[in-house]
Amino acid sequence: MLEGLNNIVDFGNDLLWTYILIGLLLGLGLFFTIRTKFVQFRLFGEMFRVITEKKDSERGISPFQAFTISTASRVGTGNLTGVALAIAIGGPGAVFWMWVVAIIGMATAFIESTLAQVYKVRDGKDFRGGPAYYMEKALGSRGLGIAFAILLTLCFGLIFNSVQANTITDAFDGAFGTDRLMLGIIIAAVAGVIIFGGVRRIAAVTQVVVPVMAVLYLILALFVVLTNIPAIPAVFNLIVTSAFGVNEMIGGGIGAAIMQGVRRGLFSNEAGMGSVPNAAATANVSHPAKQGLVQSLGVFFDTIIICSATAFLILLTDVYGTGEENGIQLTQAAMAVHVGEWAVYFVAIAILFFAFSSIIGNYYYGETNIEFIRENSVWLQIYRVAVIGMVVFGAVAEVTLVWNLADLFMGLMAVLNLVAIFLIGKVAYSVLVDYTDQRKAGKNPVFFAKNIPGLKGTECWEETSRDKETNR
Repeated sequence: MLEGLNNIVDFGNDLLWTYILIGLLLGLGLFFTIRTKFVQFRLFGEMFRVITEKKDSERGISPFQAFTISTASRVGTGNLTGVALAIAIGGPGAVFWMWVVAIIGMATAFIESTLAQVYKVRDGKDFRGGPAYYMEKALGSRGLGIAFAILLTLCFGLIFNSVQANTITDAFDGAFGTDRLMLGIIIAAVAGVIIFGGVRRIAAVTQVVVPVMAVLYLILALFVVLTNIPAIPAVFNLIVTSAFGVNEMIGGGIGAAIMQGVRRGLFSNEAGMGSVPNAAATANVSHPAKQGLVQSLGVFFDTIIICSATAFLILLTDVYGTGEENGIQLTQAAMAVHVGEWAVYFVAIAILFFAFSSIIGNYYYGETNIEFIRENSVWLQIYRVAVIGMVVFGAVAEVTLVWNLADLFMGLMAVLNLVAIFLIGKVAYSVLVDYTDQRKAGKNPVFFAKNIPGLKGTECWEETSRDKETNR
């Protein structure tokens, strides 16, 4: 069995498979950027306006709460461990390619999250949706939706949560010498209390934890940058020259930089993977494009802000070049150089909050897809127990196996989702035009299915349905 698992992992690391994924991500990301007339640039300011809007009824959660659920999943090991791995393996140039993936991915994130809003469904007083739902409703393929739902549930609910638990216990082992199994059991128990409370309890936790942990981490990163201002131009130069430099070209380093930058960038911001739309669908907004803009901003916040902070912390030292540290311990070692040995403990605490919030965010992605496959409380309870079990497993698992499994399932999900949103992207383009036309007319955009001729399968956007929602 172990040999078979290793063969699967080896396929996930195959160069051809990786380059196919990179080509899809960058190629379609550029296509969506052009097709939306560079939405991530021309509506960047609008993203900050819509994220603070209130719900127009009691149903669902607010745009900001949906943003924090997705950010809870995004901002985790990819921002601290993933960036460190990318630099350790691909060199400083990997950071440049993470930036490229993020900027292009903002358009992809807009498309997939807007589609999730268009094709969302009611779930009691809440909403749910995502790629599985728009694959069924827009493409007419429930089978494809089920295949995606299974991949996402395995990837996020189980494998990715093992990655998060692994990073927490690794950081605490290095900082405090904590028993990994015992810590894993404690994390699983606390996560269980939250996830058994449903999406509203998850939203209540993430809307507090995510902003606090991000601000504290960024304050320390900003302090380090400000105290090393003279060295910042050299770091930028190092990143760019390493991404395109002659030495890297001769030694094959450019390929490693691109591969690591794209892979870790995708793992971190998740643009195109099909995970974030599951959170985007939960928001109660007056127009689908609003949550598309919110989640596009999430990609910027995750990679351009948080990941860059980690990258600068590492590259402002020479720790990454020694080869003695890897993963989260590289980030801890770099921080210790800047502010002293107490930073090792600070990073351990930071990763606890970053990764724990990811566990509960990842869990919800699986929950909404379990409900897509079959609305049965028994299966949901089995899934919840499996999530808790995988958190304990990840706490003591071998890190390379866990990360490589995550890369494989992430790639499979991304391929399915990217193909789907390419095929139905015209709906998102029309929704965007409807939104910008209303904004130009000085209106607060409100969407109805009739705004786009021939649009079907949009139960939450029918005229009579919307009137009932807003009059509740």
